[in-house]
Amino acid sequence: VSLSTEMSTSSPEAVKKLLENMQTDLRSLSMECKKKFPPVKEAAESGIVKIKTIAARNTDILAALKENSSEVVQPFLMGCGTKEPKITQLCLAAIQRLMSHEVVSEAAAGNIINMLWQLMENGLEELKLLQTVLVLLTTNTVVHDEVLSKAIVLCFRLHFTKDNITNNTAAATVRQVVTVVFERMVAEDERFKGIVEQPPPVQGNTNRRSVSTLRPSAKDAYMLFQDLCQLVNADAPYWLVGMTEMTRTFGLELLESVLNDFPGVFLQHQEFSFLLKERVCPLVIKLFSPNIKFRQGSSSAASPAPVEKPYFPICMRLLRVVSVLIKHFYSLLVTECEIFLSLLVKFLDGEKPQWLRAVAVESVHRLCVQPHLLRSFCQSYDMKQHSTKVFRDIVNALGSFIQSLFIVPNAGNTAAVSAPAGHLFSFSTSGSGSGAQGVSGNLTTQAAFEYRGTWIPLMTVSVQGSAKATYLEMLDKVEPPSIPEGYAMSVAFSALLDLVRGITSMIERELAMEEEMICVSISGAHLVWEEMVSACWCGLLAALSLLLDASTDETATENILKAELTMASLCGRLGLVTPRDAFITAICKASLPPHYTLTALSSNTANLSSKAYSIQGQSVQIISPSSESHQQVVAVGQPLTAQPQGTVVLTAKNIQCMRTLLNLAHCHGAVLGTSWQLVLATLQHLVWILGLKPGVGGALKPGRAVEGPSTVLTTAVMTDLPVISNILSRLFESSQYLDDVSLHHLINALCSLSLEAMEMAYGNNKEPSLFAVAKLLETGLVNMDRIEILWRPLTGHLLEVCQHPNSRMREWGAEALTALIKAGLAYKHDPPLAQNQVAKSLSVCYQINYSLLFIPKRLQLLLLNPLKELSNVLHADIRQKQLESVLQILQSQGDSLGPGWPLVLGVIGAIRNDQGESLIRTAFQCLQLVVTDFLPTMPCTCLQIVVDVAGSFGLQNQELNISLTSIGLLWNISDYFFQRGEAITQELGREEEALQKQAQEKGETLNRPFHPAPPFDCLWLCLYAKLGELCVDPRPAVRKSAGQTLFSTIAAHGTLLQQPTWHIVIWKVLFHLLDCVRTSSTTADKEKIESGGGNILIHHSRDTAEKQWAETWVLTLAGVARIFNTRRYLLQQLGDFFEAWEVLLNHIQSAALSKNNEVSLAALKSFQEILQIVTPVKDSDKAGDAFAAMGVPPVLIDPLSASGPGRPLVRSDSLVERLTRYNGAELQAPPPGEESALEDSALWWSAWNTWYRTGTDSTRPPSGPTEKLSFIPSQPFLTALIQIFPALYQHIKANFSMEDLKKLGVILHGAVSVPISSDASPFILPSYTEAVLTSLQEAVLTSLDVLQKAICVGPENLQVMYPAIFEQLLLFVEFSCKPPQYGRMETKHVANAKYNQAEWVALNYVPFAERSLEVMVDLYHKTACHKAVINEKVLQNIIKTLRMPLGLKYACPSESTWKLAVSSLLKVLSIGLPVARQHASSGKFDTMWPELANAFEDFLFTKSTPPDNLSIQEFQKNEAIDVEVVQLISTEILPFANFIPKDFVGQIMAMLNRGSIHSQSPSFTEAEIDVRMREEFSKVCFETLLQFSFSNKVSTPQEGYISRMALSVLLKRSQDVLRRYVEDERLSGRCPLPRQQVTEIIFVLKAISTLMDSLKKTQPENVDGNTWAQVIALYPTLVECITCSSSEVSSALKEALGPFKDFMQPPVSRVQNGES
Repeated sequence: VSLSTEMSTSSPEAVKKLLENMQTDLRSLSMECKKKFPPVKEAAESGIVKIKTIAARNTDILAALKENSSEVVQPFLMGCGTKEPKITQLCLAAIQRLMSHEVVSEAAAGNIINMLWQLMENGLEELKLLQTVLVLLTTNTVVHDEVLSKAIVLCFRLHFTKDNITNNTAAATVRQVVTVVFERMVAEDERFKGIVEQPPPVQGNTNRRSVSTLRPSAKDAYMLFQDLCQLVNADAPYWLVGMTEMTRTFGLELLESVLNDFPGVFLQHQEFSFLLKERVCPLVIKLFSPNIKFRQGSSSAASPAPVEKPYFPICMRLLRVVSVLIKHFYSLLVTECEIFLSLLVKFLDGEKPQWLRAVAVESVHRLCVQPHLLRSFCQSYDMKQHSTKVFRDIVNALGSFIQSLFIVPNAGNTAAVSAPAGHLFSFSTSGSGSGAQGVSGNLTTQAAFEYRGTWIPLMTVSVQGSAKATYLEMLDKVEPPSIPEGYAMSVAFSALLDLVRGITSMIERELAMEEEMICVSISGAHLVWEEMVSACWCGLLAALSLLLDASTDETATENILKAELTMASLCGRLGLVTPRDAFITAICKASLPPHYTLTALSSNTANLSSKAYSIQGQSVQIISPSSESHQQVVAVGQPLTAQPQGTVVLTAKNIQCMRTLLNLAHCHGAVLGTSWQLVLATLQHLVWILGLKPGVGGALKPGRAVEGPSTVLTTAVMTDLPVISNILSRLFESSQYLDDVSLHHLINALCSLSLEAMEMAYGNNKEPSLFAVAKLLETGLVNMDRIEILWRPLTGHLLEVCQHPNSRMREWGAEALTALIKAGLAYKHDPPLAQNQVAKSLSVCYQINYSLLFIPKRLQLLLLNPLKELSNVLHADIRQKQLESVLQILQSQGDSLGPGWPLVLGVIGAIRNDQGESLIRTAFQCLQLVVTDFLPTMPCTCLQIVVDVAGSFGLQNQELNISLTSIGLLWNISDYFFQRGEAITQELGREEEALQKQAQEKGETLNRPFHPAPPFDCLWLCLYAKLGELCVDPRPAVRKSAGQTLFSTIAAHGTLLQQPTWHIVIWKVLFHLLDCVRTSSTTADKEKIESGGGNILIHHSRDTAEKQWAETWVLTLAGVARIFNTRRYLLQQLGDFFEAWEVLLNHIQSAALSKNNEVSLAALKSFQEILQIVTPVKDSDKAGDAFAAMGVPPVLIDPLSASGPGRPLVRSDSLVERLTRYNGAELQAPPPGEESALEDSALWWSAWNTWYRTGTDSTRPPSGPTEKLSFIPSQPFLTALIQIFPALYQHIKANFSMEDLKKLGVILHGAVSVPISSDASPFILPSYTEAVLTSLQEAVLTSLDVLQKAICVGPENLQVMYPAIFEQLLLFVEFSCKPPQYGRMETKHVANAKYNQAEWVALNYVPFAERSLEVMVDLYHKTACHKAVINEKVLQNIIKTLRMPLGLKYACPSESTWKLAVSSLLKVLSIGLPVARQHASSGKFDTMWPELANAFEDFLFTKSTPPDNLSIQEFQKNEAIDVEVVQLISTEILPFANFIPKDFVGQIMAMLNRGSIHSQSPSFTEAEIDVRMREEFSKVCFETLLQFSFSNKVSTPQEGYISRMALSVLLKRSQDVLRRYVEDERLSGRCPLPRQQVTEIIFVLKAISTLMDSLKKTQPENVDGNTWAQVIALYPTLVECITCSSSEVSSALKEALGPFKDFMQPPVSRVQNGES
């Protein structure tokens, strides 16, 4: 009968149909029974009538039918009673139709059941019966109590027939009926839901038949369930009366289905709960006993009583029941469940039958997919004291189970392997065989596990997350099935995975909810989670590690890894460090090759394996990888360990594990905490083995290993590598999403990893592992936005790396550090670096006044600090890197460095001489960039640092060019100061105020170099001081350049300084510099420097250190002097100008007296300059004047510096404009009235003293023996020295005393006496034949000239100095004949000095002496009448001096000398004699006359003979000079004889007399004799003599006496000559006499005739009588000569004799002269 009705059973059509059908059924019935069973037929027919009647009478036909159902059903029941199959079937069908329309009343139902029972007992229509019962019970609820129980028993009875189909159908029906009973109860409860009844307390229920407290349906259900328990327990049922037999299996199935389908019933009704506790659980436990007691393989002898064998169908059903009980009623049956679970665990034991273990595993699997249940276990057992740790045991049991599957019992002795504890696996097992051996050709494709030779296939047992059992469902099997190999393992494996998945996802969901604050944190929740994890992790880890090791299937491996990963992550989230690290360690170990020694891991596991975790008394330890798993090898590489181990092998599984590890780190980095160390250490080793090397930015790229058998990678892994390296990079990129703490963990881990790598790299040159450093870099780069929190640990560590001896390591440390710094500076921070204000808290902790925060960019300083720290690293490569990055920073961020400048400059300036050129060069590039581009952008306070840094480059001695260029930079910096002066002053001023305020608050003084000076001036002073330091650098080129720059800057920009600052400049900078230079110069080495650098030639004037220092001294002194000169007006306003002046003069003096010509000469030039003496300028120097006027030193025009420091000269805007713009006043001329600021006589006298000391010391001749002559001043020096005097004198003449004049004289004389060194003489004396004055000599004369001019115009009292001047000049005149001596020095005269023979050459003093003579004559001309000149016997001295050259005459060194001497004498006498005559009476000239007489005599009758080569013309000229002298006597002396001492006149007469009688030199040739006789001279002498003899103006008798005396001498001489001639003539006979004698006689004869003439002219009274007598006495002698043979003599004789005729007559009267 179809129970499904298309339309509702109560609709009119349905009712109509029902009526029709019933009538049809009844008709059919009556037809069938017509013959055999008439009563039935009648009943049927009356039934038809009855139905029609009901239909006719009632509106609600169905209700009426139900009321009368007993009657309506009756015919059908009777029909069944016939036991006729066809009729029975028809009746049953009809009854079912009625039932389905629910028109059967309770009574009718009872009747139906009874009738069915009968049928059953007769074994008729069994299937139909079952169907009818089912329809009856499912369509309505009219059947209750006994009726119901009878119906149920009926079904049970049918279950145990001989017919299989019936049995099965009955079983199904029973199940359905049982379900119906409980469904009714549920429905009933639903109806009464709203009505609350107070159920009476349930007493210990004695009457088990009924429970009064239950409603009807509930009661039925209760009775049914109770009886099922009774039946299973093999007891008699209370309610199901009539049961004949029953099987336990069926009972258990029914119990299970009820428990499983209607848990609510048991949970809501105490009565039912009671049944569970009291009946079901004890039952189950009782039925389990055979399984518990049974041990496989134990012989019966072992136990006295025979043991009941476990029976698979029961056991399996029991387990199903247990599963249900645990699943649904756990909360009710806590204690009971504990027992069940413990049993379950026991069933997994290795000694149980295989099938039992299989179903037990399936049961466990069912539990594993219910995380909430597991949580409850944990809460109920594991977390309670004194309770079995059920949850832990379950997990551990699974683990042990899996472990035991790999331990194959030996065939012989099964008992030997009684427990898995028999094998304890610890981490440190040494596997036999290496992993590479696994690569055999027969790789199994089937998924399987393989461990130590045990191979277990893996099957797909269930979908993830659902426990679909195989054996628990085998309800039809009676014999235990044979379990396929690998099934138990597969289930256990699934169970493990599901367990992990379930727990982790549950806890993570709840964590997520908690984080979203949806549910307020349940205080206990965390504890539960932690307990769960703590309870299960050991077992899980043990099992998973083993499986991972044994797995040969990629998917399985993936699942295991995923489980380990999720556990690790969960532990991390819950803060359970040990388990987290343990899981991570497992993954790490699996990533690495077997037996790979890795300290990080072994230390951790040692820690774990020391705790052996007990599982129900069995000790389980974490299993170490076995090494012979048959895995595909994909890579062979170098191990990264200290001791080389050959190569190691990586398998595909290793790579898979590595990817998991990466995944873990990537996704769960935030919970890794300290285990970052493990993860990173492992990754580092893997990266190393795979040969990945860091590239730009720290990313790892496949690279070749550097040494050893290089890494071998299969194509399989090659394709993976880029992916791995990409993930690796992403891993560190994702660090940006970590929170700060996790980030710190990551950084710390990387740092300690790096430390290990560093340790390892010490002492060997193996390629180091750069993994950690590279990753630190990557991590830093991606976390720029919060760089502050990780900067210190990060950079601190990298700085250590930078100091590592291994160069690769270092290089990467530096690469990472500098990359980070550059990135940090370039990063767009928020707020930008420029405004990164210090947090207020900072100002609190450092008690900084908040307004004084000069550190707006703390972050920037933080970023730059490590860069500065790198300066302390000694390795050049690191410094190179550091400086290169500074250069890049400058190029990219130079404009925004701000407060970072001091650090950057510090780095640039941290150069040392031991650092090698390239470093210094790079650093210098940076500095150049700073100076050229960034001075305007940096804070002014940094300018001083720039100066210092530039200075330090100047001072470094590695690279001369850099030193020189840096001096140029200093010039550029000074120029910048000059241009931006005002701005800098303002900014520094503000800064200064703030600093002072700060200092005041702290009560300290402001500590800054050159403090009292204003800050801008201090900047200049620092610059000057730095240049000053450079001026005393050991290298001459640097000194020179620095000196030029220093003086140029002071000259060009000095006007910007405040007046008091000049005080510091003079004393602290300039004088200090002079002191240093003086000291260095005087102590410099005199050793010759060999030409430097092989190819650089050094000029001889610079080939010793001393000579090089001399140049510096010269420059410095000149510079200082120039500043004194150009800034004189300004300096004089300082208080201590005089002291400064003295110091400067002292420096000049010591320089002038230094034993170095160059220095000494330059010192004098400087002396001239400060005295403002302008030396004559040659045209070539003219260029300097224009600049000198502007205060720019000529040094600048020096070609050397035109390009460098000389820059401002090229500028378009005129320097003068700029200078005057700032401080015009100082450049203007001093106010009128002070013609020169130097009128201060003290200054001039100070200068005079200096000059005097210098002169005295330098011209004092050496005293000792002069073999090793120390030092002789050069001519230019002496010249310059003397040239200074005239100008100096102009300023001191007012008080210039005689004393000073004497001092001067000594110096002049000394200076002129100094000889010249022979190698210099060619330059000073063009050639000795030219009469030229040296410039020195000119200077000396100029000085005297200046003096005499001054005396001339000066007051009377000055004139006493004339004689001293004459004395000086006369001294010089003497040089013409007697050159001065210089000490005891041997000098040769110039003429005979072949330059190399003598070291020293005396000058040719003749020109000088002659010039002096001329000067003297001129002077005498002017001053002859001056009192002083007369008193000091100047004339006598002149004559005395001239006597020397006059006496020497031809013997003079130069012929011109005596000629000049004569002419000078004549000039002087022409002026002096009148003066002398004038003062004759005073006696002041008395001593002069004899001197004069001697002079005449020495000259006219010289002892020297004329040179042989003298030409006749020359001789005649010379004779003419002699004649001139005689003429002077005749005109200037003899006429005034009466004023002249008699002796003198006598001497003169004698002289004339001697001259007039000719005496010739015997050496003349005949030809020359006429000329050489000086006839003209004799004649003049004689005439003069005669003239004075007969002068009629004889004023004094004395004078007449002289004449007479002279005459008598002459006559006497004539007599002698004549007589001798006559004698000789006679003797000679025919031989002519010598020419001289003839000439002489002729001369005598001529003289006689001259005399006669004179006598004739003279008044007779003027002639003395004696004279007459002598003349007449000559006559006889003359007559005797007549016989001579010479015609010449004859003609002369004739002339002589002629005049005698006048004597032939006697005179008229004889007057006797008084004195005759």
